[in-house]
Amino acid sequence: METYINPARNTWTEILKRPLFDVSELYGRVQNILTEIREQGDEKLREYTERFDGVKVDNFEVSEEEIAKAEATVSQELKDAIALAAENIKAFHSVQMPEVKKMETRPGVTCWQKPVAIEKVGLYIPGGTAPLFSTVLMLALPAKISGCKQIVLCSPPNKNGEIHPAILYAAKVAGVTQIYKLGGVQAIGAMAYGTETVPKTYKIFGPGNQYVTAAKQLVSMNEVSIDMPAGPSEVLVVADETSNPAFVASDLLSQAEHGADSQVVLVTNNETTLKEVVAEVDTQLAQLPRKELAEKALSNSVLIVVSDDAERVDLINEYAPEHLIISTKSYMDLAGKITNAGSVFLGEFTPESAGDYASGTNHTLPTNGWARSYSGVNLDSFLKKITFQEIDKQGLLTIGPAIEKMAATEELEAHKNAVTLRLKYLAD
Repeated sequence: METYINPARNTWTEILKRPLFDVSELYGRVQNILTEIREQGDEKLREYTERFDGVKVDNFEVSEEEIAKAEATVSQELKDAIALAAENIKAFHSVQMPEVKKMETRPGVTCWQKPVAIEKVGLYIPGGTAPLFSTVLMLALPAKISGCKQIVLCSPPNKNGEIHPAILYAAKVAGVTQIYKLGGVQAIGAMAYGTETVPKTYKIFGPGNQYVTAAKQLVSMNEVSIDMPAGPSEVLVVADETSNPAFVASDLLSQAEHGADSQVVLVTNNETTLKEVVAEVDTQLAQLPRKELAEKALSNSVLIVVSDDAERVDLINEYAPEHLIISTKSYMDLAGKITNAGSVFLGEFTPESAGDYASGTNHTLPTNGWARSYSGVNLDSFLKKITFQEIDKQGLLTIGPAIEKMAATEELEAHKNAVTLRLKYLAD
């Protein structure tokens, strides 16, 4: 981990550079796969599943019997944990449903906006080094609450042609309508174009590796929308002399173990805290099963001392972290000044793990600085808004002349006539 003491502002961009994987050279290969899937459907899905996942799958759709079998293997303790998390996620997202509010912009001119669920959504759930069944809850539960009619889930099969039992159980709990044994580019292609077996969806959600990322970007150009731009996961932890070094170290490592391309950043106001946290990181790292992955992530990470309070805020907002943990004495004061972050965790008893699993907030968040302009997944992600307007005679008499003038100035005579005809009718 690189250490910086009160770095100059003009060095921040270089210091905070993400360890990004350039997917541009993958576009050609990924596009070829997507094109073949669009043109040849299930045949190519089988071919690429055997090539990339090492298993021959005849029937991609997961049966009710397979789901029941998986449920039987999930421990009651995990079922209880999933139930608690699901309850909190449902509670938090349910209150996000927008109300329909009608208003008059002028007497007789009534306008309103109606939220409508996206009918068909596709969820991609990785199943490689970590079977992310928690992401099933984070995506499928809001989809269900919003009213999506078809919730399609794809996750890669293991060497036995099976999806991890916890993923299948979480899918059942969350209300997924169809589950398919598909991973990687072939899963994204299937949900984007539709095949003989897999239905076409209108929006695709979920994390994935660089191939999945490239596939999502390509299909979003002309086939479906996607949740957000994606990149490696990241956390920035803010600490001071009152922070518990062991807690801070555990938060840094919980992010680092996601993968070698993850990034963790520590920002503190003094060197003593920095040194204490580093010592704790070394101690805890030695005990981790995913030590090697975490070590690689730490090699991409930075430790920064910023003594000035205002500069510390500016640095955080410039980085725009996916996860921001503020573990300082006056954390609420600092939190009020944050303008760029995906999800914020306040105080020493609010680890990032809480948001990842069970507090109720969503863990599908913008990375790579996209928190400057994107929100994390929420109920709105599964809704579209349709505007309505209703104008009576009085309303058209009020705004009609303005419409005529504006249309005429833009030299759109048919637009003007649509109002002029009606105004003449009302005058007769």
